[in-house]
Amino acid sequence: MKVLVVDDDRVLAEILSFTLQRMGLSVIQAYDGRSALQRWQEETPDLIMLDVNLPDISGFDLCQKIRRQTDTPIILLTVRDQEDDIVHGLEIGADDYITKPYSPRQLVARVQALLRRIGSQSEKPLPSVTRQIGDLRLDVQRREVTRAGGEPILLTPLETDLLDYLMLNPGHVLTTDILIDQVWGPQGGSRNMLRQLVHRLRHKIEPDPAEPRYIETVSGLGYGFVKLPDD
Repeated sequence: MKVLVVDDDRVLAEILSFTLQRMGLSVIQAYDGRSALQRWQEETPDLIMLDVNLPDISGFDLCQKIRRQTDTPIILLTVRDQEDDIVHGLEIGADDYITKPYSPRQLVARVQALLRRIGSQSEKPLPSVTRQIGDLRLDVQRREVTRAGGEPILLTPLETDLLDYLMLNPGHVLTTDILIDQVWGPQGGSRNMLRQLVHRLRHKIEPDPAEPRYIETVSGLGYGFVKLPDD
C-alpha cells in the first residue's frame, strides 16, 4: 500500500517515512499543502498522514479539500492537543488524530488498525443492501440515507458502518467498546472518536440533533437505534 506523508519538518517526515517503510509500505512525501494536493492527485495513495501546521494551507483545510473528493483515510498529526482541535479534525472527516510527540509503537499500531479496515473493505465489498426502520432508509452500497422520502444524504464510510450496525440491532443498547471494534477494529478507535462520529451522524439524519429521534445515548453504556414502527 502507498502512503502520502505531508509534513513541513523534513527531519520528522524522514523519520515517519522510515517507520512506515519498515512496515512494508511505499511512501511519498510532500512538505506543503500545494505539493501535497499535487502528489495526492498524481499518486492516489491508500493513506494520508497529514500534519496540521503547514506553511501555505492548513492541514485542516487540506483535509476538507481531499475529503470532498475521496474517502481516502486521513490521519492528522499535530502538536495541538486541545480538545477543540481534535473535535474539529474529526468533524471535517479525519479518520484518526495523533498528537506529537508520539511513540513509534503507538503510530504503528494506529496505522495498522486503519490499514486492516481498508483491507477488509477492499476484500469484502459492501453488499447491495437496503435497511429501513420507520421512515429512515439506508442504502449501504451507495452510502446514502433518506428520511421520510426526502433527498438522499451522503454518508462517509465510517458513518455508514456505524449506522448500518445500529440499524441491524434496533432496540438494543450497544456498548461503546462493541461499536468501536465494529467501526474501527481493535485498537483503531477511541471513545472520543465514537462520540464525534455519533455527533456528525446525528447532524445528518436527525430532524433535531439536540433531541435525537433515531440514535439514543444510554448513559454509562453506549448507544442504540430506537425501534420505530415500520411504515
